[in-house]
Amino acid sequence: MKKNKISFDTRYWAGFVARNPFEAFDAIFDFAHLDYYKQNLSDAVLHCYKRKVFKQDAPCNAFVFYTAICSYLKICYCLKGKSKKWKVKDSSRIETVFHLSSLTKAEYDNPFLVLQNAFEEKTLKDFDYFLFEITELSLSPYSADSDSDLMTPYIHLIKMLDAGELMRERGLEKIEKTDQSKISTQ
Repeated sequence: MKKNKISFDTRYWAGFVARNPFEAFDAIFDFAHLDYYKQNLSDAVLHCYKRKVFKQDAPCNAFVFYTAICSYLKICYCLKGKSKKWKVKDSSRIETVFHLSSLTKAEYDNPFLVLQNAFEEKTLKDFDYFLFEITELSLSPYSADSDSDLMTPYIHLIKMLDAGELMRERGLEKIEKTDQSKISTQ
């Protein structure tokens, strides 16, 4: 049986087609810094409740942001399934509580937990709808209330961005067979 491959749609914002989630993952953080994604996401959510149009000087940037974050969600969805074969390398630095950002200590130690928790609570379609809705509402010159919960997916997405940056900082490594047997017995 042939597996269905998810298209990450990186050609719209990165200029090339990523063939696997790891390549797409690198492309997302090569395209822009973590602060860009978090700031734009926060601004878009805030503009949902304002009469002012988000990115009024260049609304096309909101669409580019939307496509990049949609790709990121697809990447995270694929990476959550890779947690049995891949792990985040241990940090060589002594971390402070401040560096944990939005992550708990357990999520900081294993950023794959963030992805698993997010997709246990919300589906990929739920996140896609959330992004569509905040983009639509933030680009509208009229203030309107959302029909759905915007805070839960927003919080999960912020945590996924922090987890992604942490994975990129530390790097990923394949779990050896002996490590996999330890994990399956726990």
